[in-house]
Amino acid sequence: MRVWQRLAEIVAEHGAAALVSVHEVKGSTPREVGARMIVRADGAFSGSVGGGQLEWRMMAVAQAMLTEGRPVAKTVDQALGPALGQCCGGVVKMLVEVFDRGDLETLRALSVVEREGVFETECFFAQGRVVRKITRQESGAAAEGVWRETHGEARIPLLLFGAGHVARALVLALAPLPFSVRWIDNREDAFPSRMPENCTAILSEDPTAEIDAAPDDAFVLVMTHDHALDLAITASALRRPFPYVGLIGSETKRARFERHFRDIGTAPERIRSLICPVGIAGIRGKEPAIIAASVTAQLLQVAEQGRN
Repeated sequence: MRVWQRLAEIVAEHGAAALVSVHEVKGSTPREVGARMIVRADGAFSGSVGGGQLEWRMMAVAQAMLTEGRPVAKTVDQALGPALGQCCGGVVKMLVEVFDRGDLETLRALSVVEREGVFETECFFAQGRVVRKITRQESGAAAEGVWRETHGEARIPLLLFGAGHVARALVLALAPLPFSVRWIDNREDAFPSRMPENCTAILSEDPTAEIDAAPDDAFVLVMTHDHALDLAITASALRRPFPYVGLIGSETKRARFERHFRDIGTAPERIRSLICPVGIAGIRGKEPAIIAASVTAQLLQVAEQGRN
Protein backbone atom coordinates (compact mmCIF):
# COMPACT_ATOMS: atom_id res chain seq x y z
CA MET A 1 0.00 0.00 0.00
CA ARG A 2 1.24 3.45 -0.88
CA VAL A 3 0.51 4.96 2.51
CA TRP A 4 0.84 8.66 1.73
CA GLN A 5 -1.13 8.41 -1.50
CA ARG A 6 -3.94 6.51 0.22
CA LEU A 7 -3.90 8.88 3.19
CA ALA A 8 -4.15 11.91 0.90
CA GLU A 9 -7.08 10.32 -0.96
CA ILE A 10 -8.99 9.55 2.25
CA VAL A 11 -8.38 12.97 3.78
CA ALA A 12 -9.49 14.69 0.57
CA GLU A 13 -12.70 12.64 0.48
CA HIS A 14 -13.58 12.37 4.19
CA GLY A 15 -11.93 15.42 5.71
CA ALA A 16 -9.65 13.62 8.16
CA ALA A 17 -7.91 10.31 8.85
CA ALA A 18 -5.47 8.83 11.34
CA LEU A 19 -2.20 7.11 10.60
CA VAL A 20 -1.14 4.39 13.04
CA SER A 21 2.51 3.29 12.79
CA VAL A 22 4.61 0.71 14.62
CA HIS A 23 7.22 3.08 16.04
CA GLU A 24 9.41 0.83 18.23
CA VAL A 25 9.41 -2.88 19.12
CA LYS A 26 11.00 -5.00 21.84
CA GLY A 27 10.83 -8.78 21.91
CA SER A 28 8.34 -10.79 19.88
CA THR A 29 5.77 -8.63 18.08
CA PRO A 30 3.26 -9.32 15.29
CA ARG A 31 4.59 -6.61 12.95
CA GLU A 32 7.85 -4.80 12.31
CA VAL A 33 8.78 -1.15 12.75
CA GLY A 34 7.23 0.82 9.91
CA ALA A 35 4.03 -1.25 9.59
CA ARG A 36 1.17 1.21 9.11
CA MET A 37 -2.60 1.41 9.15
CA ILE A 38 -4.90 4.24 8.07
CA VAL A 39 -8.11 4.67 10.09
CA ARG A 40 -11.20 6.71 9.25
CA ALA A 41 -13.60 8.17 11.83
CA ASP A 42 -16.24 5.58 10.87
CA GLY A 43 -13.84 2.73 11.66
CA ALA A 44 -12.97 1.79 8.08
CA PHE A 45 -9.25 1.11 7.70
CA SER A 46 -6.48 0.23 5.25
CA GLY A 47 -3.30 -1.66 6.10
CA SER A 48 -2.44 -3.51 9.29
CA VAL A 49 -0.25 -3.12 12.37
CA GLY A 50 -0.58 -6.73 13.45
CA GLY A 51 -4.22 -7.69 13.92
CA GLY A 52 -5.78 -8.97 17.12
CA GLN A 53 -6.43 -6.92 20.22
CA LEU A 54 -3.50 -4.58 19.53
CA GLU A 55 -5.00 -3.49 16.24
CA TRP A 56 -8.49 -3.09 17.71
CA ARG A 57 -7.14 -0.97 20.52
CA MET A 58 -5.16 1.25 18.15
CA MET A 59 -8.24 1.70 15.97
CA ALA A 60 -10.16 2.87 19.03
CA VAL A 61 -7.36 5.29 19.99
CA ALA A 62 -7.28 6.64 16.42
CA GLN A 63 -11.05 7.10 16.27
CA ALA A 64 -11.04 8.92 19.64
CA MET A 65 -8.33 11.28 18.38
CA LEU A 66 -10.29 11.90 15.18
CA THR A 67 -13.33 12.80 17.28
CA GLU A 68 -11.32 15.58 18.94
CA GLY A 69 -11.38 17.34 15.58
CA ARG A 70 -7.87 18.79 15.50
CA PRO A 71 -4.59 17.46 14.11
CA VAL A 72 -2.57 15.82 16.88
CA ALA A 73 0.04 13.10 17.31
CA LYS A 74 1.02 10.90 20.23
CA THR A 75 2.78 7.65 21.07
CA VAL A 76 1.16 4.74 22.89
CA ASP A 77 3.21 2.11 24.74
CA GLN A 78 1.59 -1.31 24.79
CA ALA A 79 2.70 -4.65 26.23
CA LEU A 80 1.39 -7.62 24.26
CA GLY A 81 1.17 -10.12 27.09
CA PRO A 82 -1.44 -10.11 29.89
CA ALA A 83 -2.70 -6.60 29.11
CA LEU A 84 -4.00 -7.61 25.68
CA GLY A 85 -4.10 -11.37 25.91
CA GLN A 86 -1.73 -11.76 22.96
CA CYS A 87 0.92 -14.42 23.33
CA CYS A 88 3.68 -12.56 21.44
CA GLY A 89 4.99 -11.27 24.76
CA GLY A 90 6.81 -8.25 23.37
CA VAL A 91 6.30 -4.52 23.79
CA VAL A 92 5.43 -2.02 21.07
CA LYS A 93 5.36 1.74 20.90
CA MET A 94 2.74 2.95 18.46
CA LEU A 95 2.66 6.38 16.84
CA VAL A 96 -0.83 7.72 16.12
CA GLU A 97 -1.29 10.87 14.02
CA VAL A 98 -4.38 12.71 12.81
CA PHE A 99 -4.40 14.59 9.51
CA ASP A 100 -7.05 16.91 8.07
CA ARG A 101 -7.49 18.88 4.86
CA GLY A 102 -4.99 21.45 6.10
CA ASP A 103 -2.34 18.75 5.68
CA LEU A 104 -3.19 17.87 2.08
CA GLU A 105 -0.28 19.77 0.56
CA THR A 106 2.18 17.89 2.76
CA LEU A 107 0.47 14.54 2.17
CA ARG A 108 0.50 15.00 -1.59
CA ALA A 109 4.15 16.03 -1.58
CA LEU A 110 5.02 12.85 0.31
CA SER A 111 2.90 10.77 -2.07
CA VAL A 112 4.81 12.14 -5.07
CA VAL A 113 8.12 11.00 -3.58
CA GLU A 114 6.54 7.69 -2.55
CA ARG A 115 5.69 6.87 -6.17
CA GLU A 116 9.39 7.06 -7.04
CA GLY A 117 10.29 4.23 -4.65
CA VAL A 118 11.86 3.88 -1.22
CA PHE A 119 12.79 7.05 0.67
CA GLU A 120 13.56 8.13 4.22
CA THR A 121 12.32 10.92 6.42
CA GLU A 122 13.89 12.47 9.50
CA CYS A 123 11.14 13.10 12.02
CA PHE A 124 10.62 15.03 15.25
CA PHE A 125 7.74 16.32 17.37
CA ALA A 126 6.86 20.02 17.19
CA GLN A 127 3.73 21.62 18.66
CA GLY A 128 2.02 18.28 19.09
CA ARG A 129 2.68 17.20 15.50
CA VAL A 130 5.26 15.06 13.73
CA VAL A 131 7.41 17.06 11.32
CA ARG A 132 8.98 15.04 8.49
CA LYS A 133 11.97 16.06 6.39
CA ILE A 134 12.55 13.97 3.26
CA THR A 135 16.07 12.57 2.94
CA ARG A 136 17.58 10.48 0.16
CA GLN A 137 20.27 8.74 2.20
CA GLU A 138 21.38 8.35 5.77
CA SER A 139 23.34 11.32 7.06
CA GLY A 140 24.96 9.82 10.15
CA ALA A 141 23.44 9.35 13.58
CA ALA A 142 20.13 11.13 14.21
CA ALA A 143 20.10 13.98 16.72
CA GLU A 144 18.39 13.56 20.06
CA GLY A 145 14.63 13.60 19.66
CA VAL A 146 14.91 12.82 15.94
CA TRP A 147 14.11 9.46 14.39
CA ARG A 148 14.15 8.09 10.85
CA GLU A 149 11.34 6.41 8.99
CA THR A 150 11.45 4.43 5.76
CA HIS A 151 8.59 4.82 3.32
CA GLY A 152 7.69 3.45 -0.09
CA GLU A 153 8.06 -0.04 -1.47
CA ALA A 154 11.10 -1.77 -2.93
CA ARG A 155 9.34 -3.62 -5.72
CA ILE A 156 10.75 -6.70 -7.44
CA PRO A 157 10.80 -6.36 -11.24
CA LEU A 158 8.85 -9.21 -12.84
CA LEU A 159 8.70 -9.91 -16.58
CA LEU A 160 5.49 -11.80 -17.34
CA PHE A 161 5.32 -13.17 -20.88
CA GLY A 162 1.88 -14.05 -22.22
CA ALA A 163 -1.55 -12.59 -21.53
CA GLY A 164 -3.71 -15.70 -21.33
CA HIS A 165 -6.14 -16.74 -18.61
CA VAL A 166 -3.49 -17.78 -16.08
CA ALA A 167 -1.49 -14.60 -16.64
CA ARG A 168 -4.61 -12.48 -16.11
CA ALA A 169 -5.30 -14.26 -12.83
CA LEU A 170 -1.67 -13.87 -11.81
CA VAL A 171 -1.66 -10.12 -12.48
CA LEU A 172 -4.63 -9.76 -10.12
CA ALA A 173 -2.95 -11.92 -7.46
CA LEU A 174 0.20 -9.78 -7.64
CA ALA A 175 -1.68 -6.47 -7.53
CA PRO A 176 -1.32 -5.84 -3.77
CA LEU A 177 2.19 -7.29 -3.53
CA PRO A 178 5.65 -5.67 -3.88
CA PHE A 179 6.20 -6.55 -7.55
CA SER A 180 6.55 -4.27 -10.55
CA VAL A 181 5.13 -6.26 -13.45
CA ARG A 182 6.00 -5.77 -17.12
CA TRP A 183 3.30 -7.78 -18.88
CA ILE A 184 4.45 -8.64 -22.39
CA ASP A 185 2.56 -10.05 -25.36
CA ASN A 186 2.74 -9.71 -29.15
CA ARG A 187 -1.03 -9.69 -29.73
CA GLU A 188 -2.81 -6.33 -29.87
CA ASP A 189 -6.05 -7.59 -28.32
CA ALA A 190 -4.45 -9.69 -25.57
CA PHE A 191 -4.60 -7.27 -22.64
CA PRO A 192 -7.65 -6.26 -20.58
CA SER A 193 -8.78 -2.64 -20.72
CA ARG A 194 -7.91 -2.08 -17.05
CA MET A 195 -5.07 -3.45 -14.95
CA PRO A 196 -3.47 -2.95 -11.54
CA GLU A 197 -1.28 0.04 -10.77
CA ASN A 198 1.85 -2.08 -10.42
CA CYS A 199 1.47 -3.58 -13.90
CA THR A 200 2.49 -2.14 -17.27
CA ALA A 201 1.29 -3.76 -20.50
CA ILE A 202 3.95 -4.04 -23.23
CA LEU A 203 2.90 -4.83 -26.78
CA SER A 204 6.05 -6.16 -28.44
CA GLU A 205 6.68 -7.84 -31.78
CA ASP A 206 9.93 -9.18 -30.29
CA PRO A 207 9.24 -10.22 -26.69
CA THR A 208 12.73 -11.70 -26.29
CA ALA A 209 14.17 -8.17 -26.55
CA GLU A 210 12.67 -7.50 -23.13
CA ILE A 211 15.10 -10.04 -21.65
CA ASP A 212 18.14 -8.06 -22.78
CA ALA A 213 16.80 -4.84 -21.26
CA ALA A 214 15.85 -6.35 -17.88
CA PRO A 215 17.92 -5.83 -14.71
CA ASP A 216 19.79 -8.81 -13.29
CA ASP A 217 17.49 -9.03 -10.26
CA ALA A 218 14.33 -9.40 -12.35
CA PHE A 219 12.05 -12.43 -12.07
CA VAL A 220 10.95 -13.99 -15.37
CA LEU A 221 7.77 -15.97 -15.88
CA VAL A 222 6.94 -17.44 -19.29
CA MET A 223 3.40 -18.49 -20.23
CA THR A 224 2.70 -17.41 -23.82
CA HIS A 225 0.23 -18.88 -26.31
CA ASP A 226 3.04 -20.39 -28.42
CA HIS A 227 5.47 -23.15 -27.37
CA ALA A 228 8.10 -21.98 -29.85
CA LEU A 229 7.94 -18.51 -28.34
CA ASP A 230 8.10 -19.97 -24.84
CA LEU A 231 11.25 -21.83 -25.89
CA ALA A 232 12.94 -18.74 -27.35
CA ILE A 233 12.14 -16.52 -24.36
CA THR A 234 13.19 -19.12 -21.80
CA ALA A 235 16.46 -19.82 -23.61
CA SER A 236 17.26 -16.10 -23.58
CA ALA A 237 16.33 -15.81 -19.90
CA LEU A 238 18.58 -18.70 -18.90
CA ARG A 239 21.57 -16.86 -20.37
CA ARG A 240 21.07 -14.18 -17.74
CA PRO A 241 21.63 -14.57 -13.95
CA PHE A 242 17.99 -13.96 -13.05
CA PRO A 243 17.07 -15.34 -9.60
CA TYR A 244 13.82 -16.82 -10.91
CA VAL A 245 13.00 -18.16 -14.36
CA GLY A 246 9.66 -19.95 -14.42
CA LEU A 247 7.99 -21.72 -17.34
CA ILE A 248 4.40 -22.89 -17.24
CA GLY A 249 3.98 -26.47 -18.41
CA SER A 250 4.35 -30.13 -17.57
CA GLU A 251 7.35 -32.33 -16.82
CA THR A 252 7.12 -33.52 -20.43
CA LYS A 253 7.42 -29.95 -21.70
CA ARG A 254 10.39 -29.39 -19.41
CA ALA A 255 12.18 -32.50 -20.70
CA ARG A 256 11.66 -31.43 -24.31
CA PHE A 257 12.90 -27.90 -23.62
CA GLU A 258 15.91 -29.17 -21.66
CA ARG A 259 17.11 -31.16 -24.68
CA HIS A 260 17.05 -28.00 -26.75
CA PHE A 261 18.87 -26.00 -24.08
CA ARG A 262 21.65 -28.60 -23.94
CA ASP A 263 21.91 -28.59 -27.74
CA ILE A 264 22.47 -24.83 -27.82
CA GLY A 265 25.04 -24.93 -25.01
CA THR A 266 23.03 -23.53 -22.09
CA ALA A 267 25.02 -23.93 -18.87
CA PRO A 268 23.87 -27.05 -16.96
CA GLU A 269 23.43 -25.12 -13.72
CA ARG A 270 21.14 -22.64 -15.45
CA ILE A 271 19.07 -25.49 -16.92
CA ARG A 272 18.73 -26.95 -13.41
CA SER A 273 17.64 -23.56 -12.10
CA LEU A 274 14.63 -23.46 -14.43
CA ILE A 275 11.36 -23.78 -12.53
CA CYS A 276 8.96 -25.91 -14.56
CA PRO A 277 6.27 -26.80 -13.66
CA VAL A 278 5.68 -23.55 -11.77
CA GLY A 279 4.02 -23.15 -8.39
CA ILE A 280 4.50 -24.67 -4.97
CA ALA A 281 4.26 -28.42 -4.43
CA GLY A 282 1.01 -29.97 -3.25
CA ILE A 283 -1.44 -27.72 -5.09
CA ARG A 284 -2.89 -29.66 -7.99
CA GLY A 285 -5.78 -27.47 -9.13
CA LYS A 286 -5.65 -26.35 -12.76
CA GLU A 287 -8.04 -23.40 -12.55
CA PRO A 288 -6.27 -20.13 -13.45
CA ALA A 289 -6.90 -18.56 -10.06
CA ILE A 290 -5.49 -21.61 -8.25
CA ILE A 291 -2.40 -21.70 -10.44
CA ALA A 292 -1.96 -17.97 -9.87
CA ALA A 293 -2.17 -18.38 -6.10
CA SER A 294 0.40 -21.19 -6.18
CA VAL A 295 2.81 -19.26 -8.41
CA THR A 296 2.43 -16.11 -6.30
CA ALA A 297 3.36 -18.06 -3.18
CA GLN A 298 6.43 -19.44 -4.98
CA LEU A 299 7.51 -15.97 -6.10
CA LEU A 300 7.25 -14.74 -2.53
CA GLN A 301 9.29 -17.71 -1.30
CA VAL A 302 12.10 -16.93 -3.75
CA ALA A 303 11.96 -13.25 -2.84
CA GLU A 304 12.29 -14.09 0.87
CA GLN A 305 15.23 -16.40 0.20
CA GLY A 306 16.95 -13.57 -1.66
CA ARG A 307 16.69 -11.32 1.39
CA ASN A 308 18.40 -13.85 3.69
